[in-house]
Amino acid sequence: METLHFPKPAYKNYNTELRNKFGKRVQKISINAGFTCPNRDGSKGYGGCTYCNNQSFSPNFTKQIVSVTQQINQNILFFEKRQSQDQYYLAYFQSYTNTYGSMKDLKQLYEEALSHPKISGIVIGTRPDCVSDELLDYFAKLGSKTYVMLEYGIESTCDKTLGFIQRGHDYACAEKAIKATAERGIATGAHLILGLPGEDRNNILLHAEKLSKLPLTALKLHQLQLVEKTIMAKQYRTHPEWFHLYSKEEYLQLVINFLERLHPDIALERFISQSPLQMLIAPKWGLKNYEFANMLQKALVERNSWQGKYYENNI
Repeated sequence: METLHFPKPAYKNYNTELRNKFGKRVQKISINAGFTCPNRDGSKGYGGCTYCNNQSFSPNFTKQIVSVTQQINQNILFFEKRQSQDQYYLAYFQSYTNTYGSMKDLKQLYEEALSHPKISGIVIGTRPDCVSDELLDYFAKLGSKTYVMLEYGIESTCDKTLGFIQRGHDYACAEKAIKATAERGIATGAHLILGLPGEDRNNILLHAEKLSKLPLTALKLHQLQLVEKTIMAKQYRTHPEWFHLYSKEEYLQLVINFLERLHPDIALERFISQSPLQMLIAPKWGLKNYEFANMLQKALVERNSWQGKYYENNI
């Protein structure tokens, strides 16, 4: 049997990077701090992005808005019952746009989380058009004392797609925000949806090449999911020809092709998302992220491939 040439890990794993940084396992605690979004409150639009039903990715225990401290306590109790091992916790401000408010209110929320004795840092999910120099300077100051990451929803690097899904910003806005964040020494993450309407395999692989030019710490990939009570769900029912919903096997090969073109220093945090079954229209794979990651690792080894294999060819 031929010996596989596999000189380094198949891909850079963000969770492993966190474990190495902190010295033990790190668990994110999802927090719903009651934010809205400029795409919902009329500042830029109403109804949100076409694919978005925020409840599809917010855990059940964050739906009832209680204080940040109460949510942290509830989450820690939940995780300690499930996992006996000692671990660190990061407060993850996840739902909607978590920098969309006054500086006074934002500081109060973040610092309430960081004042909890079991919280070792914060992760802020936001949009690239909802950060300012003042806010980034504040995060840089926080980052000198604790772990801080900003996660930006990019979703696509194609302006035509961003317009179609009603994001309310272009890709240049995402580039600017990511560069300004990283320049301040703040860990910088991004979200990308693979399989949006109008994007074929070549478009998706071009995303990897574009993102590779940015100073990203970590990247989350999500397959396109059609979720009830979204604009996209209505589009799918009236124009199914606009959509190509990948099978898990197709998506696995797509992710491998994507990783081969991605900068090897960008850590991958996840590859698929999991909307609640009662809200999900399609695709229904029945896979958890760790199961897909195991499939991916095996497929990369069998293919004698790894993250960044063809990256040098794209410079």
